[in-house]
Amino acid sequence: MRVAIEPTVEADFTFANDEPYTLSTGGQLQPVTLRYALHGELNAARDNALLVCHALSGSARVADWWPELFGPGRPFDTTRYCVIGVNIIGSCYGSTGPGSKHPRKPNERYGSDFPLITISDMVGAQARLLDHLGIARLHAVIGGSIGGMQALSWAVDFPERVEQCIAIGAAPLSAMALALNHVQRQAIRNDPAWLNGSYALDRQPVAGLALARSIALLTYKSSELFTERFARRPDRGGEDPHSSLSGRFDIAGYLDYQGSIFTPRFDANSYLVISKAMDTFDLARGYGSEQAALQRIRARLLLVGISSDWLFPASDVFALVERARAAGVSASYAELTSSHGHDAFLADAELLAPIISSHLEKDRKARVTQAGVSDRLGISDYAVLCDD
Repeated sequence: MRVAIEPTVEADFTFANDEPYTLSTGGQLQPVTLRYALHGELNAARDNALLVCHALSGSARVADWWPELFGPGRPFDTTRYCVIGVNIIGSCYGSTGPGSKHPRKPNERYGSDFPLITISDMVGAQARLLDHLGIARLHAVIGGSIGGMQALSWAVDFPERVEQCIAIGAAPLSAMALALNHVQRQAIRNDPAWLNGSYALDRQPVAGLALARSIALLTYKSSELFTERFARRPDRGGEDPHSSLSGRFDIAGYLDYQGSIFTPRFDANSYLVISKAMDTFDLARGYGSEQAALQRIRARLLLVGISSDWLFPASDVFALVERARAAGVSASYAELTSSHGHDAFLADAELLAPIISSHLEKDRKARVTQAGVSDRLGISDYAVLCDD
């Protein structure tokens, strides 16, 4: 059994008490609380910070969902680095989100009144926290999926504060991915228990949220993995899919189970808000064009594609690297070969670790990355199913 890795510090930081935090779309939040966690300690110069950004259902407690990356000789060696995790605004694990107290409606939550937020809004709030912690510059910002979107936004929005940027399985969403996110949100909205977002916290739209999660898992995995793990076998609980409409195959039982264990730990309105922020991620917004945005980057950039990822195809990730290079960015590419689909950055974390370590170590020794070099690392594995 894996021993839990507890944070050195876990706390809340609140800002925008006197002046509201203005969002990219014109909305405002006041006040804003961020739940954050530190693993390891900041050195005297405060230049050993690794900001690790979480995916849709992650949290500030990085070691809870990426434990394989912690320890001596691994990317998150806390004898060398201080690993910082921040629960994003809009989420439900301590930071300001739809479940937070409504500032203008006593005894009510934000619910569907929570404003539209963007990835840049999340990053801007994190920058306020780093100011509070006295961190002027990050040694690296690292993330997978929506966390990778945050890492890229950090490199664009705060170029002077980021030394290295490592984004795994992240790029602007394709039309197919946008469609699948839309269907997930509709599953929640069409649940009668959603009540236009005004449900009580203990009476959320469980059926809709569970269905949204099941759809999401289809985008996180690959056909190859599902065939290997489930094939056309009947549900392991003994159901016969040939005897009734409700009889399930094993894959259906898996999806239903994953939906059922997700709903007690996540909020439906947060799911809507965060998935929409994922949809609207576009580096060009606010800068006129993507090229203009990319030209702002001063960090050494590593983008990691996943061979079986069809939510963020490896070809899309590699194409973004090429556009970054054309904009003058010191950018490199690595590819994780895995049957786990998008979830490989979690399910195959042991195999992702050397890719990240190599980039960090290369920077520590040489302080320079050759632009225009593609490091295609082929790594294959079949690991335990893991959730984004």
